[in-house]
Amino acid sequence: MARVAITGMGATTPLGSDVETMWRNLLAGCSGVSTVTAFDPSRLRTRFAGVVRGFDPEVAVGRREARRMDRYCQFAVAAAKQAIAAAGLDLRETEPARTAVYIGSGIGGIQTMLECHRVLLERGPDRVSPTVVPMMMPNSAAAQVSILFGIRGRALTPVTACATGNDAIGEAYRLIRRGEADVALAGGAEAAITELTLAGFGNAQALSTRNEEPARASRPFDADRDGFVVAEGAGILVLEAWDRAARRGAPVLAEIIGYGATSDAYHIVAPEPEGAGAAAAMRQALDDAGLAPEDVGCISAHATSTPAGDAAEARAIRRLFGAAARRVPVTANKSMLGHMLGAAGAVAAVALVRTVQEGIVPPTINLEHPDPDCELDHVALRPRRVDGVLVGVSNSFAFGGHNSVLVIRRSAA
Repeated sequence: MARVAITGMGATTPLGSDVETMWRNLLAGCSGVSTVTAFDPSRLRTRFAGVVRGFDPEVAVGRREARRMDRYCQFAVAAAKQAIAAAGLDLRETEPARTAVYIGSGIGGIQTMLECHRVLLERGPDRVSPTVVPMMMPNSAAAQVSILFGIRGRALTPVTACATGNDAIGEAYRLIRRGEADVALAGGAEAAITELTLAGFGNAQALSTRNEEPARASRPFDADRDGFVVAEGAGILVLEAWDRAARRGAPVLAEIIGYGATSDAYHIVAPEPEGAGAAAAMRQALDDAGLAPEDVGCISAHATSTPAGDAAEARAIRRLFGAAARRVPVTANKSMLGHMLGAAGAVAAVALVRTVQEGIVPPTINLEHPDPDCELDHVALRPRRVDGVLVGVSNSFAFGGHNSVLVIRRSAA
């Protein structure tokens, strides 16, 4: 089995449209959550989100290309370009058929779909753009990256709701590990901040309604949490067979050493209360890595800030880690970024790579009154330096009962 290196990363997020800016803001405990301004949210119960601001698609993607892409796809392409550049990857020197693209989205091009539906109703079918279908397809991000960079290997679009980013990275890791590809671009993208999305999640009572203080709305593990915050963005990693990366002198940032995935088989939106499926996915990932819970130096929690979800995840961690759960630092970056749905796991993986590289864990902001039912070693309010962080676990759990976990290790020869 081949070892799998991470050689490049890209990110487009509410805390910055590149990895360095996002990382700096995470460590500073900044919030990327603010009132929605792209449309009038006054009819909605929740009027804020984690919005990517200052993003110019014509600069990030190119004028001609941007016009043929939904916003979520623009985010993915921009992050992929960053990741390729960071990896120093010349795709002309890779075997196109042994290079893969695994980029998923929980929802796909919903902004394009809603806009074209409005045109249909107001102006008639003859005015609907012929590009609407390829723009709204959930697989258009993977397809566009494949086309733009001449990648001819497997192009796959996992759709497992909020576990999508982790599953895309995990399945690409397995592909390279089995020797079926040499290089893969993997991650997730989402741009689903719309009236429909906010109304649907809001009516399901899944969203926070702290409209007067949006930056304090996402409160993972806090006793006063009242729901999650929808966000948008993308995260892309370049995965590469370790030997190939070494031969070309690539900057190996970290190594993926484990992946686990399970299903709760419990409820379409509610987590299994005791976290059995989540614990099983973590167990699978650690077994794949050949590690015990005691070997883990940090957990990047899924922790969306919902009452049921955070409690179930805390129980899952305690169930698997036992006494070690009191000694493993746990962070929840959705407190700052909001919940990027299908992109969340990929962006969390980017942040976890930086954590194991630098030995510093970003804080969970707004965790002012820890819920006793979520007792863990929380990194609350300010970052924590943990020099012994060699291995990190990243959790992603989703509607539908999907559980997906990655294990990432600091680069070692």
